[in-house]
Amino acid sequence: MAGPTTDDQVPAYWRGLGLPGLADIHVHFLPSAVLAKVWAYFDAAEANYGMAWPLHYRGSEPDRLETVRRLGLRAIPSLTYAHRPDMARWLNEWCTEFAARVPDAVHSGTFFPEPSAAQDVRDALTAGARLFKVHVQVGVFSPVDPLLDKAWGVLAEARVPTVIHAGSAPRPGEHTGPGPVAELLRRHPDLVLVVAHLGMSEYHAFADLAEAYEGVHLDTTMAGTDFTEQFAPMPDGYVPRLADLHAKVVLGSDFPNIPYAYAHQLEALDRLELGDDWMRAVLWENGARLMGLQPGPAHDL
Repeated sequence: MAGPTTDDQVPAYWRGLGLPGLADIHVHFLPSAVLAKVWAYFDAAEANYGMAWPLHYRGSEPDRLETVRRLGLRAIPSLTYAHRPDMARWLNEWCTEFAARVPDAVHSGTFFPEPSAAQDVRDALTAGARLFKVHVQVGVFSPVDPLLDKAWGVLAEARVPTVIHAGSAPRPGEHTGPGPVAELLRRHPDLVLVVAHLGMSEYHAFADLAEAYEGVHLDTTMAGTDFTEQFAPMPDGYVPRLADLHAKVVLGSDFPNIPYAYAHQLEALDRLELGDDWMRAVLWENGARLMGLQPGPAHDL
């Protein structure tokens, strides 16, 4: 069965694999003011990235919720991320409100290197958060900033996954790359980390960390797509490593901030030709395990 080329084909694709839906761990639903700034950044991508980034999904929040449900996402992360002090707490409060009004939400949280970081994480966990996100490049901070040490300790003890954007693509930052993440894991080896974008463009180095640490996973966000293969192609010898890491690779998409149809992410994974069992693990089993999903009746499909 060939991978889907249009969004209308996506449900038939995952049903053909015998799956109850998709477990996409890298989806963004943000406060409207924050989302407007994110979209403005991508609209200026020629200046920011040196290439156009035409956003494919610009509908209202209800429209976007309807879209991901129609595609078959069984749960919807909000996955906000703080990029300055005094931001994480109100983002976490918004995520709590989002989870309260969206029945299929994955209650998410974030934190930032500031004195309140550990308490912000504790408060978010108490409110119900079961997935966190940090963005090293956008936030311009090191994951081993001393102000984060206790926060990471709380997450390691709770075994709650954190999606971390730490790779150097599409734009390197002062603290991006595998080195700081390796040091973070040396200090907190029990962390459950989901490295966004397979860690592009340091694919092999982040795969090393996934092999070395039980809790380290890689999400597929934008990986292998025609768009990213232009500036961060998968290197020689990498696809066989993805096969070996089948229990550590998790579906991610970056919806809605992608310059192509959602279906293309699945098409890109399918054409790696790693087999149906690998696709089942990546599209559902691994993400469902991390996000605590059950294969019951799908919402609104």
